Amino acid sequence: MSFPLSRFDPAVAGWFRERFEAPTEPQASGWPAIAGGEDVLITAPTGSGKTLAAFLFAVDRLIREARQGPLPDETRVVYVSPLKALSADIRRNLEVPLTEIAARAMGDADSFPAVRAELRTGDTPAADRARMTRKPPHILVTTPESLYLLLTAGRGRKLLRTADTVIVDEIHALARDKRGSHLALSLERLDRLAGRPLQRIGLSATVRPLPDVARFLSPRTPEGPVVVPVGHRREMDLAVEVPDSELGAVATHEIMEDIRDRIAALIEAHDTTLVFVNTRRMAERLTHVLGERLPEDAVLAHHGSLAREVRLEAERRLQEGDVRAIVATASLELGIDIGSVDLVCQLGSPRSIAVALQRVGRSGHWLGAIPKGRFFPTTRDELVECAALMAAVNAGDLDRIRIPEAPLDILAQQLVAEAGATPEERHDLDDLFGFARRADPYRNLGRAAFDAVIGVLSDGVATGRGRRGAFLHRDAVSGTVRARRNARLAAIQNGGAIPETAQYQVVAEPDERVVGQLDEDFAIESYAGDVFLLGTTSWRIRRITQGQVRVEDAEGAAPTIPFWRGEAPGRTAELSVRVAELREAVDRDPAEARIGLQRDSRL
Repeated sequence: MSFPLSRFDPAVAGWFRERFEAPTEPQASGWPAIAGGEDVLITAPTGSGKTLAAFLFAVDRLIREARQGPLPDETRVVYVSPLKALSADIRRNLEVPLTEIAARAMGDADSFPAVRAELRTGDTPAADRARMTRKPPHILVTTPESLYLLLTAGRGRKLLRTADTVIVDEIHALARDKRGSHLALSLERLDRLAGRPLQRIGLSATVRPLPDVARFLSPRTPEGPVVVPVGHRREMDLAVEVPDSELGAVATHEIMEDIRDRIAALIEAHDTTLVFVNTRRMAERLTHVLGERLPEDAVLAHHGSLAREVRLEAERRLQEGDVRAIVATASLELGIDIGSVDLVCQLGSPRSIAVALQRVGRSGHWLGAIPKGRFFPTTRDELVECAALMAAVNAGDLDRIRIPEAPLDILAQQLVAEAGATPEERHDLDDLFGFARRADPYRNLGRAAFDAVIGVLSDGVATGRGRRGAFLHRDAVSGTVRARRNARLAAIQNGGAIPETAQYQVVAEPDERVVGQLDEDFAIESYAGDVFLLGTTSWRIRRITQGQVRVEDAEGAAPTIPFWRGEAPGRTAELSVRVAELREAVDRDPAEARIGLQRDSRL
């Protein structure tokens, strides 16, 4: 479907023509529905312009309004992404288009108001948060958890009240667990706050089943949103790399040395490489050993237990081409624009078809490029899994997303937050029940289950010291509830669906700089004088206090590698089926299975 650029403001259309040859398929197919104000779900391969397809009409509306007169300081677009790194990246990548488009618009005017985009996540400094509430940005970039907090806090609600569009990126990464159920209720709360349904635009590169995810995004009508199914398949250069040493039941030192040497050689043969691992411990270990094989500062680590400043510095250097490789966990696997990456290496099995596609898609992340990925199994079982994964990718398989069915713990949290956001008001129980059922995961919620949740929230739970944990006052006669005095604070302090883990902050002395986090078990098993690795730097422990590990630079002393509990991923059902089929094929006809393996896996 063609879409004339003349429908955009001249400044927007001129900027697009200058930067791009023509609209991509997701853009040309998605823009008519977006222009019509309809809810839209766009599924397309990485690097195909999905994000710009979602944003450009919102920017166009703001530019047109700015031409009519002063552009009010009101938030119009809310962009939600599952990762802090992705949110920060989108905000950076919005600044350039907004600046260039405004400069074009200013060419035929004496002055032109700035269209501003701001980032609000858990990493945002308090001063920036306060500034945002005083002068709201036109485009707010945030995470599901921060959106929930804004919907619950008084100043945040004022900021969001004027929104008319919400963009949910990497929607497949949210719909599959309770975090998505939490977001679905937050989106309904956003509609309630605005007093009208906001236009919803969902983006994803890998999603199955498509109808379920479409309904998750927009369950308002039986037909759901307009779906732009460009698909997920894209030409890729994939292969499984087997070490010279024979693989066994466990990964030996000899095998790991072979793999590290091969990865180091590939890094040297490419301009920029991303190396993915499944745990933070392996990220630190592999970064350390690759750093010994490559020039100084050629390799950096990136994972969720590194401080925000450390992660942002790694992302900046990668985008600017100032580093040869980054060893990362899932912290960099989603759609962040991380520059011109030539190669993705995966140590071990990614345990998921969709994760493999996401990670390899970080290379060649521009129009027309071919992503290149290499998988490095460390055991026989991982070799079988990687071979099955290659067969699944070649066949166009995807992991099936299973949306949780009405998780009541999430419902309880959001009900307390919704009531606590307006503690002076009474909320009709029938209205709250209808609000909950409008969110797709709760479409089949029964009234008895809802009333039971209200009962627990209003009566509390019995303890040895009486009943505790009551957050709502229920009036059974009028069928209403209102928040108790502690409701809003409890909702803000206990928000979200990400499991909480015990972490110790790592604080570098003498400048009091937070450099990351350590698992509680590792921290309490350590002693003053121990040296450990975190973010390519060796740190010597000076002392361990409540919740903190105070450290100093160990100046390159030989370190131990920290560990974090319970972070390795599980294998998906769809990949497990492929593994079973491969094992059956080997049992049935080993010679034929060998030929198929060599063909599919390029062994």
